[in-house]
Amino acid sequence: MPIYHQEPIEPPTAEHAVAPSLAQSLAQSLAQPAARPASLSDLFFSFTLLALQGFGGVLAVVQRELVERKKWMSQETFTEEWAVAQIMPGPNVINLAMMIGGRYFGLAGALAALSGMLLIPLILVLFLAVLYARYAMHPDIVNALHGMSAVSAGLIAATALKMLRSLQSSPLSLLIASLFCIAGFVSVAVFKWPLVTVLLGLGGPACVLTYLKLASASANASFFPK
Repeated sequence: MPIYHQEPIEPPTAEHAVAPSLAQSLAQSLAQPAARPASLSDLFFSFTLLALQGFGGVLAVVQRELVERKKWMSQETFTEEWAVAQIMPGPNVINLAMMIGGRYFGLAGALAALSGMLLIPLILVLFLAVLYARYAMHPDIVNALHGMSAVSAGLIAATALKMLRSLQSSPLSLLIASLFCIAGFVSVAVFKWPLVTVLLGLGGPACVLTYLKLASASANASFFPK
């Protein structure tokens, strides 16, 4: 019987090892945290307290409450779902609240989160609107509003810096993801482009590049199994 000689299979090189590590990084970023809302009432009161803290900008508060304090979301998941909430019609935080409520409790959870964001804050806003209409031109009120706007800008900037950490687990390289961030900032802050233009001009290519990167990683992972 003839004896066939089988060439030894070389182990995957460092280039091929990128695919499994990328897949593992993506899986870790999408993993659900252990903590979750205990009930619909927990969801309602949590978003009510969150909304009551959001004077001048809810983004800083929602990131701290959901990611750092309650740990309902990881930083990577928060960044991804916040991006989805931004491109959907309506207020960003309202969209995010309904997405979180719907994930854990379906339609009832989405409605509970929406009620928590709107019910009591609506009553307070109407009350403050009456006071503002009466004292809007008072010098102390004008100066106070100017001061709060500066604090609000600082909170949003600090939250943006925290969200930058999630770029390390992006399917794109850190350099490419940073270039997209800089281009988005310059487009809005310097050139004053509309949000739709920025989303289509930068978000579209970013989504395509990410899809191609994940497809390539998946193909390499299947061709070079462990």
